[in-house]
Amino acid sequence: IVMAVGLWIFCLLASFHSGILCSTALSFHKMLVVFYKNKIDNCFYHGRVRAIHESSVVLSTCRGLRGLIVISDNLSYILEPLPDSQEHHFIYRSEHLKVPHGSCGSEHLESKVIDWLAELTGRTEPRYHRVSLIMAEFLFLFQFQKNKHDLQATKNKLAEAANYVDKFYRSLNIRIALVGLEVWNDYNKCDISENPHSTLWSFLAWRRKLLIHKKHDNAQLITGMSFHGTTIGLAPLMAMCSAYQSGGVNMDHSENAIGVAATMAHEIGHNFGMSHDSIGCCSTSPRDGGCIMAAATGAPFPRVFNECNRKELERYLQSGGGMCLYNMPDTRTIYGGRRCGNGYLEEGEECDCGEAEECHNPCCNAANCTLKQGAECAHGTCCHKCKLVSPGTLCREQERTCDLPEYCSGKSPFCPANFYQMDGTPCEDGRAYCYNGMCLTYEQQCLQLWGYGARPAPDLCFEKVNAAGDSYGNCGKDISGNYRKCDTRSAKCGKIQCQSSASKPLESNAVAIDTTIKLNGREIHCRGTHVYRNEEDEGDILDPGLVMTGTKCGDSRVCFEGHCQNTSFFDSGHCGKKCNGHGICNNNHNCHCFSGWAPPFCDKPGKGGSVDSGPMLEKSPIPIIIGVLVSILLLTLIGITFCCYKWRAKLVPVKKTIFAPKKTQQSR
Repeated sequence: IVMAVGLWIFCLLASFHSGILCSTALSFHKMLVVFYKNKIDNCFYHGRVRAIHESSVVLSTCRGLRGLIVISDNLSYILEPLPDSQEHHFIYRSEHLKVPHGSCGSEHLESKVIDWLAELTGRTEPRYHRVSLIMAEFLFLFQFQKNKHDLQATKNKLAEAANYVDKFYRSLNIRIALVGLEVWNDYNKCDISENPHSTLWSFLAWRRKLLIHKKHDNAQLITGMSFHGTTIGLAPLMAMCSAYQSGGVNMDHSENAIGVAATMAHEIGHNFGMSHDSIGCCSTSPRDGGCIMAAATGAPFPRVFNECNRKELERYLQSGGGMCLYNMPDTRTIYGGRRCGNGYLEEGEECDCGEAEECHNPCCNAANCTLKQGAECAHGTCCHKCKLVSPGTLCREQERTCDLPEYCSGKSPFCPANFYQMDGTPCEDGRAYCYNGMCLTYEQQCLQLWGYGARPAPDLCFEKVNAAGDSYGNCGKDISGNYRKCDTRSAKCGKIQCQSSASKPLESNAVAIDTTIKLNGREIHCRGTHVYRNEEDEGDILDPGLVMTGTKCGDSRVCFEGHCQNTSFFDSGHCGKKCNGHGICNNNHNCHCFSGWAPPFCDKPGKGGSVDSGPMLEKSPIPIIIGVLVSILLLTLIGITFCCYKWRAKLVPVKKTIFAPKKTQQSR
């Protein structure tokens, strides 16, 4: 596609399949673009401007041309059809797009990369670097209020927004796969109001029911309802893959899809463990849009992540978060239909390495998505040099205490889906429980907030401080956004209390909240954290100063939504019984058998593993045989050496020492 804008002539290299726009013609009249095309099925693309290396293009050809053309950090254009026209288009500088100023309602500490957490969890290479791509399956829900009640226009706008979000996250090595799009055009399926807090919790409760029928990693609600104050979005922090909290709510605040896309990218970033940008993180000036994870948005829209975001994402994944992201999405459910060259291996394709200009796979023909001659596979960790690896080969190591290993089947090039120990499984010698693949302890969280040497404060600190029900001591907020007092049982699920000799918390914007309790003539020192915000930024959802959901708060009890609840809702005990003491339950409620026992119930001899993760590699007797032979050989050599020594000792003559007789001195 060639476009002329003032002194610029753009040749857009979008990821089109060959021939998909064979009947397209363009003519130009300065800033006005006239576009004629035939109807096409798949109409969402990514690309770049020819000869401009740092450029990028996000384009939709549904009902005319819409998209973003980025030339550099400070030069970009918006392309969209003129009102009530699919043939005449307008292109303008992105800073001229009308986007209302707004803020994210999530209040939390701006995190830095904390070496102490790595010390605690072990300095292993993060899994984030060991995968070529992370796939996140997203579901978008829309409250039908805008777009003049045009259902197709609404769907197009949401799909276009998803295309933008996918483009934003590709810079973080993450692909956003839209597996569902639902428009509520008759009634709202959850309570939606001007209160973003109550809307979020109502939506997440509805999403839990949906998850049973429609598998997905994360869900985002887009609503035309205006939230109180300047809040345009809200989401829990570090909640990706959680059945209870992986989602967010977003206000549709712009006629252009890129506006709500920027908001969704921001809220999804919170789910991925990214905090609001602190000072010095974003090098892109506000005039050029700033960064996606800034606390407040304005005009123009943000479209970039920064190095701080990358490090926070890596830390979250390294700690065990986002366990569901290492599974390939079911390509039959991806919204928009199949297409060779989109990078997804779909039904009817032998491989798909993207468009020809971006494909570097030696096993795949990019032009028609077929394997090259002699190749058995082209993708996946169970594919090596275009050949399937042997069954039982380890393809995904156990990363943390609560993780489980996976093995190649010998039939598929892909590693099985990522599985981990089911929620409620004891870990850290019974001091904690597994939750979403993570083993969360108070010690870990104190180290994260205060650094080396920090440790949890006595229980009395939690009870006294969190009984206040104010910003310094609480058990989170209720659905109305008010702080909740902690009762004695739930005190250890409120603001975490630590003991540390550090002068201040690690976070640059955090302050220490020190409390001294006198008991029997001695003083107990308690340290919490707090970040002061102006009124428009208030709206705490998951403050890292709060004890994390999934932390053990007593025998058979765990912190959940600010309450210390019985672990019975995990149902871990019932599942564990069927493994007959020779295995543990995974998050799919199936037994992962120890080596020597066979799935599904670990009651018969076998290789180990599970019906989900694949069989372990059967231990070969060859190493044992070799070990025995080597031992026999060594013993033989030692015996021969000893015999030779004894035999040689007999042949060597014994040297006798002859003493000369003493001379007797004769007298004369």
